[in-house]
Order: sequence, then structure tokens, then C-alpha cells
Amino acid sequence: MGNNNVSSIKEFILLGLSSHRKTQILLFAVILSIYSLSIVGNLVIILLVQMDSRLHTPMYFFLKHLAGLEICYITTTLPQALFNLLTGHGSISFIGCATQMHMILTLGGTECVLLGAMAYDRYLAICHPLLYILLMSRWRQLLLTIISWSVGILLATINVSCTFHHLFCGPNYINHFVCELPAVLKLACTDTHITEFVVFTTAAVILLGPLSVILTSYGLILASVLKRQSTAGRHKAFSTCASHLTVVTVFYGTVITMYMRPGLGTASDFDKKIAVFYMVITPLLNPIIYTLRNKDVHDAAAKVLFRPIVGERP
Repeated sequence: MGNNNVSSIKEFILLGLSSHRKTQILLFAVILSIYSLSIVGNLVIILLVQMDSRLHTPMYFFLKHLAGLEICYITTTLPQALFNLLTGHGSISFIGCATQMHMILTLGGTECVLLGAMAYDRYLAICHPLLYILLMSRWRQLLLTIISWSVGILLATINVSCTFHHLFCGPNYINHFVCELPAVLKLACTDTHITEFVVFTTAAVILLGPLSVILTSYGLILASVLKRQSTAGRHKAFSTCASHLTVVTVFYGTVITMYMRPGLGTASDFDKKIAVFYMVITPLLNPIIYTLRNKDVHDAAAKVLFRPIVGERP
């Protein structure tokens, strides 16, 4: 099987979430609404953190980066899916598919590590409040962010290189709404066992590593909070941790189901449903969960909204 078989595939066809036209239109309206709300919600978080000096803390520094990352993540995936739903045709070039896969894996991997950094930040803030400013300095924040992006880019490059090292001689129909690695790997004409092992190993590093940090951090936080006699302090700590753990449960649970399983290259309709959670739902959940019961964000929003009114008073 020569290299000519590779060049014979100029594009892939994304089958999408449904082949029924009415369902496609309905999904287009729903996903467009979610996409718009996600963009607006995450942009609001970025603007509020940027404009209000009271939010210039490590927690909101990481939250601002998470919001920006979510905007990039859904912009990498959803516009393509929306266009395909609207036109009813899901073609994507070979290079475009590889590029999209790399961006999905980079941004997803970065988010995994960043969520771990946020859990570590909460551990320091709650369990070591007197040393918090020293331990979570501006340089430490930047270092953790750089590490998050570096790990995400490195592991994405490894996985995409291994995936597209295989020959693709047809068929070219991807049973997904984006170029997700397991769905694309299923189309390879050569043996994929080594690539599946590489993907499983890198997934274990980037998923189980940060997840162990998160679980350890919140375990220590729980032990510390239970020792406190202040009901208000317990409530505030539990509220903050619960919001973070909600995002973690949805994001890590679905991604682990997708990438850490036997038979990675056996894509199915179930995979598309799983992908909806971490590609569509999670970016919308972040701004809602982190702001719904957050008094600091509420105060910052009120300050921004009512500033013009206050300025008009004599």
C-alpha cells in the first residue's frame, strides 16, 4: 500500500449528529444558542476580572485564562459543526482535519492541567491562607499557566503525528461532528495498536495526573474545612469547591470515557453524544457555575453595570 493511497483522500466527510434535515435544523438552532451564550458568558468573566481590581487574585487569574481557553475551544469545534448542520454537508480537508484535531487536543489537554492548577490554588488559599500570597505569587501563576499550555501542545503534537502517520485509503466518512481522534483513527488502513497505546499513555498522563492533584487537593480541603467551627467559613469553602468539582466531574468523566478505554479506534454514535458534554456543555457550564453564587463576581458586575448611572447623578 503506497503513498499514492494517502494522496487519493483529499477530504473527510463528517457525518454529524444527525442525517435527518429537520433534526439538523433543530440542532443548529440549539447549538448556535449554546455557542452564543458560551461566548458571551466567558467574555463577561474576562472583562469583569480585567476591569475590577478586587478580582486581581490568583483564583480569578486562572478563571480568566480558563474562560479564554473555553472561547478558543468552542470556536475551534462549533462553527464547523454549525456550518455542516446548516448546509447538510460536512466536508473538511485532510489538512483541515489534522489542524482541527491538533487544536482540540491542545486546548483540551491545556484545560486538564489548568483545572489541576486551579485545584492546587484553592488548596493553598484554604489550607495555608497566611502563606497563600507568597506561595501563589505572580510568577507561580504564570509558570503554572505556561506549563499547562506546554503540556497540552506537546501531547497533542505526539498524538496527531501518530494518527496521521497511518495510511488513509478510504472510506473517508468520519462518524462524528468534528475531527475527533478516535473517530479518525478508525479509518486508518494500517494496524493502529501502537498508536492506540501511545494515545492511551498520553491520555493517562494528562488526565489522571491533574485528576490526582484535584482529588488530593479537595481531600485536604475537606479535612481542613471540617476542623473549622465557623459555619460561614465552611459554607464559603464548600461552595467554591463544589462549583469546581462540578466542572471537573463533567469534563474529566466524559473525556476519560472517550480516550481511556479498550478499542480506541472503534468510534460509534455513543462517542458523539459523549463528546457533546465536553465540547458543548462544559464551556457553557463554566461561566454559569463560577458566577451564579459568587458574590465577588456579582459585586463586580453591579459595579460595571451601574457605573454610568452613578456618573449621571449631579
